[in-house]
Amino acid sequence: MKLDRMIGILSIFLQQEKVTAPYLAEKFEVSRRTINRDIEALCMAGIPIVTKQGQNGGLPYID
Repeated sequence: MKLDRMIGILSIFLQQEKVTAPYLAEKFEVSRRTINRDIEALCMAGIPIVTKQGQNGGLPYID
């Protein structure tokens, strides 16, 4: 369920300094695109998530 996955994503963000979209996709057994949509939904809900692209990038940390 989407809500459970989004809560799980937030929980991981609070436990780890940096995670990647592929890691989350594998953990929740969904596509990277689904993770990206979930991140967008969390941002639209007012949760300040910062992402960084590139070799040392990753998803996010809560600002």
